[in-house]
Amino acid sequence: MRRMRRVKILATLGPASNDPSMIARLFKAGADVFRINMSHTSREDLAERVAAIRSVEEKFGRPIGILVDLQGPKLRIGTFEDGAAMLKEGDRFVLDDNDKPGNAKRVHLPHPEILAALEPGHTLLIDDGKIKLVCESVGKGKATTRVVVAGKISNRKGVSLPDTIIPVSAMTPKDRSDLEAAVNIGVDWIALSFVQRPEDLAEVRKVTRGQALVMAKIEKPQAVARLAEIIEASDGLMVARGDLGVEMPLERVPGIQKLITSAARAQGKPVVVATQMLESMITAPVPTRAEVSDVATAVFDGADAVMLSAESASGQYPIEAVATMNRIAEEIESDVTYNAIIHSLRTEPEATAADAIANAARSIAETLGLKAVIAWTSSGATGLRIARERPLTAVLTLTPNLTAARRLAIAWGVHALVTEDARNMDDMTDRACSMAREEGFAEIGQRVIVVAGIPFGRPGATNTIRIAYITPEGSA
Repeated sequence: MRRMRRVKILATLGPASNDPSMIARLFKAGADVFRINMSHTSREDLAERVAAIRSVEEKFGRPIGILVDLQGPKLRIGTFEDGAAMLKEGDRFVLDDNDKPGNAKRVHLPHPEILAALEPGHTLLIDDGKIKLVCESVGKGKATTRVVVAGKISNRKGVSLPDTIIPVSAMTPKDRSDLEAAVNIGVDWIALSFVQRPEDLAEVRKVTRGQALVMAKIEKPQAVARLAEIIEASDGLMVARGDLGVEMPLERVPGIQKLITSAARAQGKPVVVATQMLESMITAPVPTRAEVSDVATAVFDGADAVMLSAESASGQYPIEAVATMNRIAEEIESDVTYNAIIHSLRTEPEATAADAIANAARSIAETLGLKAVIAWTSSGATGLRIARERPLTAVLTLTPNLTAARRLAIAWGVHALVTEDARNMDDMTDRACSMAREEGFAEIGQRVIVVAGIPFGRPGATNTIRIAYITPEGSA
């Protein structure tokens, strides 16, 4: 099941893809990681989904990553006397703490934290930006706004606040319950929605305690403004373009996507590009040309993974969507310009021993034309550091830790295998060469480079590089 591409594919499960047989078909088509969206999943269903994925993992003998996406706070307006009202451009419209049904003049906003945080000049977007309001004044229990983009406003539509930092947790009581269940059941990644500040991630880490890695979804302007701090506090990032495109001008989203991708790559944190990548394949067996170009852009930028949402969760063609994304990625990575573009985006290594070793391994492998970089890793960190280098050479990681292998399923170019830890230097090299040969990474007479840490089994001790020939007996 070796993939012939570096970028990984993350497929969302849903009504169209929840049963084990469909999950197996999605995996065969190219899915490396499965996303479970807790906005549409109960705790009972979560357990069933995870069990189904693990059964597919056992069937194919390949580690599969599982990402649980927490719902996050849902901010909504109240109801209207007639179910809806028409707002006209230039009208004054009040949002208040009165729970009576609204009309064309006012509506209940059941979020006192918003009323407390709003300031004159702040923008409020209703129903994914279909209605745009600008706050003019704030009083006790109410905010008076001016209608900038008019239209029909109806019951319980969502509210987005691109200018306002809301002093509440990114986790609701439901999120806390879902998070605890996900950690206890052994998922690999937790995606946190509506991150505004690094403190939001610290709150999740108190629950995960290292049992799952934490991915920050970048979908708010406040997160973009504090991107460096959020990258530092997270284990990975997701460019959640749907909500980002609501709260920021659409024309800014492509540039922000590139900013987030390059910033995450520079820090060696996996980055996922998500939302509407092959949207038309929800109802059509082939994508649009623009969608193909969208996926290609993410691949050319060196994103670790590209994600399917409704396409695989509830669409009519989930298998075709994964297979199409797989073909796009393979074609782009074989393009004559791909390696030069990836190389041009490479950043200097950090001043750590692990980064220096990873950089040296990549450089030696490319200079000598070696067939693979093989990394022994206990925690998976060495695999991530080598992936950060985006080497032209194939990357094979060997780990005694199944959890580490599953987490690496989302990392660019990494093919992870679970095996017993190396006993000594000769065993390290011999088994690395044997497994590279067995997995099709190298043939007899070809050379590979092996990276490890001595003493063996100690996380964070990457300090050794060895070049070896593949022989019938193992290495030389």
